[in-house]
Amino acid sequence: MKPQKNKNRARKYLTYLIIMSFGLVACEDDFLSLYPETSLSSGLFYKTPTHFDQAILASYEKTRTTVVNGMFMDEMRSDNAFYTQYDADRGPYLYTEVIALFLDDQTTGNSIAALYNDLYTGIGRVNTILSRLETSQLTSEEKSKVRAEALFLRAFFYFDLVLHWGSVPLMLEEVTTEDQAFVANSSINNIYAQIIADVSEAIQIGMPLASVFPQSGRATMGAAKMLRAYAYMTMPNREYALAEIDLLEITQMNYELLASYVDVFDPAKKNHKESIFEIQYLDGDGGQHNDLPWRLIPKCSNNGLLMGVAANNYSNVSGGWCVPTQEMVDSYEAGDKRLDASIAVAEGLLDQSQQFTFQTLKSVVNYKPVTGKGHFYFVKKYYHPPYSHASKTGDNFPVYRYSGALLLLAEALVEQGKLTQALPYINQVRNRAGLDDLTQVTKIDVVNEMRHELAFENHRWTDIIRNGIAIDIMKRHGEDMKKTHGFILPQAFNVTQEKLIYPFHFRELLVNKQLKQNPGY
Repeated sequence: MKPQKNKNRARKYLTYLIIMSFGLVACEDDFLSLYPETSLSSGLFYKTPTHFDQAILASYEKTRTTVVNGMFMDEMRSDNAFYTQYDADRGPYLYTEVIALFLDDQTTGNSIAALYNDLYTGIGRVNTILSRLETSQLTSEEKSKVRAEALFLRAFFYFDLVLHWGSVPLMLEEVTTEDQAFVANSSINNIYAQIIADVSEAIQIGMPLASVFPQSGRATMGAAKMLRAYAYMTMPNREYALAEIDLLEITQMNYELLASYVDVFDPAKKNHKESIFEIQYLDGDGGQHNDLPWRLIPKCSNNGLLMGVAANNYSNVSGGWCVPTQEMVDSYEAGDKRLDASIAVAEGLLDQSQQFTFQTLKSVVNYKPVTGKGHFYFVKKYYHPPYSHASKTGDNFPVYRYSGALLLLAEALVEQGKLTQALPYINQVRNRAGLDDLTQVTKIDVVNEMRHELAFENHRWTDIIRNGIAIDIMKRHGEDMKKTHGFILPQAFNVTQEKLIYPFHFRELLVNKQLKQNPGY
């Protein structure tokens, strides 16, 4: 067979795989149960309310990929966190390290490629739902409910895409042919316009208000307003006044700050009154678990003592990632309760082969290294032992919280010069943290408050980009890191405007000839 025919056959096969990846994953009725019990063809499916509910839940499943990938692409890309270098990781985990070092390129796989693919899979599922909805057996009221939730999810997925890749293909129809599968980059303005249009229609149709706690975990009016406010404040032509309206409306809903910052992350208090939207997980072997806490603790030869059940976190679900930087620890104000709630110290013995034996859990507050002991900072807010399953937890992950809404509102007000009006909102958050009121507020005050309130929740990188300070902050951070980490290459932390978004993986460029690589890659 001629090479061109082989190429055409390969292209058609890839198209088939893309179309199939946008298809159905059948699910149980319970939102938290996302694994399929059976399979149905699309021709027999998309008929009843149960079918569409299952398809919506299958679309939610793709929100989960934002958690661990965000740890590498948002937290470790920022000045909040770095990683523990382990010589044995030179091969399998080098792809994660280059992201933190700003050395990633179009060959960097796993997190960057996985997030991109999973977001489009989620979009494909939602587009299928929307295309099949009108010919279904649902009533007008049932169709409206499904449409609103599907549009929210599509907007959510596209917002993640535009934040991380900028100009991406805008796909709004179910993929059923080869021509539909390969789309050129759309302009950033068009992508934001679609995000605003989708979430605005969802709001107009009527998303449910959070009124019963714990919540179901599904998207609400508060989540839609929060997403739209973020989009208004991030798109090229900012609309701070419109964001202010949405965020003020959130303050009139049923949300409130929990009394204790620690309680916000307690897995026994999921979907509480401070939660606007969070990613749902279940403990156990059903495939719905969260492995993030195991990635955050140090690589440890006896982690059963630290976690309650032992697992090999030198490989597989590897530990030592998203390690809080010393500068991050030092950046907290004296008396800030969030420091001890967010970061802990694992202390023990560290030998010359980099094997760490855990001995004692220490508070990070005023911690002083002990001679002859090794110590590692790690993210504490998702650490809730003892666990019952190795590398599997049921901790949810916060996306939007009420405290974040208050701080985003303060940011919107500051950007409009309404400094006095912003003070009550930032001070509510500070008071819960045990800090004194500010008597005046600047843009940097809000950015710093967001850093500590939303630490390790995958916001820092996009927050400093949105506020126009990412390049300066990360250049200074890179200089400091090179002074304390001798293994960092001289060319690392070359932070430029082009590096504020990620490259498309070369496989995407091979498959989709209309896709153009981002500048600088």
